[in-house]
Amino acid sequence: MPQPVRYEFAQRFSQPARKAYEWCTNFTPEDQALMGEENATREVQKITKDTFILTDKFRNEDKTTVKQKLVCLYPDRLMWTSTHLTGPAKHSQFIYEITSKNKAASSLRFTALHIAHDIKEDTDEAEIKRLAEKLKLSYSDCWKDLPNEMEKELGHVPPK
Repeated sequence: MPQPVRYEFAQRFSQPARKAYEWCTNFTPEDQALMGEENATREVQKITKDTFILTDKFRNEDKTTVKQKLVCLYPDRLMWTSTHLTGPAKHSQFIYEITSKNKAASSLRFTALHIAHDIKEDTDEAEIKRLAEKLKLSYSDCWKDLPNEMEKELGHVPPK
C-alpha cells in the first residue's frame, strides 16, 4: 500500500504577491525549460479559466515518463493546487500559496502530500522522514532559480 510523505518549503520572490502569482500560474509549454528539464515537454489543456490539465513528458535514454496533473487556481487566495493523475507520484497533491511580504516582495509556501508508491506499508517513520527531506531538497532546488527568471521577465521591484 502506498505511503503518504509530507513536506513543505518556502521560496522568496522580489515581486509583489499578485505579480508573482500571475507569473507562476501562466502555464506554457516552455515551463519545463524554466524548471531545468531539458528533455521534457509540456502540453497545457485549459478546462475552465481556473482549471488546467498539464501533461509533462520526460525522456531519457530508454523510456518516456508521462505525468498528468490537474491544476486548480484560486486567484482570490493567490494559491493553486496540483494533483497528479498519472505518473510516479500518482494521487499526490501539492499546494502553492503566495503571500505578501511587503509591496515589493512575496513568498511561495509549498506544501506537499507525496504519495510514495514504491515504499512498503511497514516502512518506519525515520525512513519516511529521510524520504521527505530528500524530496524537499530536490523540489525546492527546482524552485531556487525561478526568482531570477521572474525578475528577468518582470523587472526588478525596488524595496519600499
